[in-house]
Amino acid sequence: MQIVNINLKEHSYPIYISKGMLNNLSCYIEKHLRSNKIFIITDSNVSNLYLNILEKSLELSGNNTFHTIIKAGEESKNLETIKELLEECYRHELLRDSTIIALGGGVVGDIAGFVAATYMRGIDFIQVPTTLLAQVDSSVGGKVGVNLKNGKNIAGAFHQPKAVFIDTGVIKTLNKREIRGGLSEIIKYGIIRDADLFNYIEYNLSEILNLNDDMISHLIKRSCEIKGEIVSIDEKENNLRAILNYGHTIGHAIEALTGYKKYIHGEAVAIGMVCAAKIALNRKYIDVSYYERIKSLLKASGLPINYGNLNKNDIVNLIKHDKKNRESKIKFILPKCPGKVDIFDVTEDEILNILN
Repeated sequence: MQIVNINLKEHSYPIYISKGMLNNLSCYIEKHLRSNKIFIITDSNVSNLYLNILEKSLELSGNNTFHTIIKAGEESKNLETIKELLEECYRHELLRDSTIIALGGGVVGDIAGFVAATYMRGIDFIQVPTTLLAQVDSSVGGKVGVNLKNGKNIAGAFHQPKAVFIDTGVIKTLNKREIRGGLSEIIKYGIIRDADLFNYIEYNLSEILNLNDDMISHLIKRSCEIKGEIVSIDEKENNLRAILNYGHTIGHAIEALTGYKKYIHGEAVAIGMVCAAKIALNRKYIDVSYYERIKSLLKASGLPINYGNLNKNDIVNLIKHDKKNRESKIKFILPKCPGKVDIFDVTEDEILNILN
């Protein structure tokens, strides 16, 4: 068992990382519960694999559990789903000391967390992420929310979990595309904060893609440490935390323009990372060799690096609504050297130029 602590004063919490922990999760989860009433939110993909295991474990410890299964996929991440789940919380008589457990990937975590943040003005929730992307990114940091029709995560809140439980063994059930999508976010951490991590992925890419247990555990733990360090300094994204959005500015626009159907999140972020690196190259913040390393590693990981036949003006119009923007200025996270990025104002012309 490895533990990464997220230090946020009264909102601090641990991330537990271990292979196989889902089978007896109740042994670890009890100290993070304030009552025995638990509402599990999961999706149609995960429910067949892990819901019965989790419920049985919790019920054997004397907990009163019930669950709901939402349709898998980004299309469920909307305000209508939130309304239905809030009604279900009330119907099952959840109280302020009850707990919601998010069992699934990033979509489930974002939805369950938003329900927990808004029901009775905030109740406890626990993250049990089952995708690589959720384990290294969305389950950590307390950002929860849903999409509007043309905007990713526009309705949301900051609501920290009481704990995160990462069973590294569950990613063996993921398809290769989901593994690559999660690796995209891990590569991001290397670019923004840890050049050694970037080098490690470059050197060991083949074994990582084949899910070497020790390497996967190392990548998950290091990713959680990096995000934890950043969130501990800037919980509400007033400044530093924005660097976690490297690649997301264009990535979110691409997801919205394709109806959240063509690209999974990590794929869209990979395209966005290459685009942002190209702006940095044009500004001479980075040299050609580092730009090519970023592009080559993403491509070698099986990730897309261009946005296809989308209209570049549509991309820019959506970027204008990005949450990082201030005073009508478009904000971009751009690399400056291996392991370091910063926040810059970028013009529409610069974005159109690299989209050409």
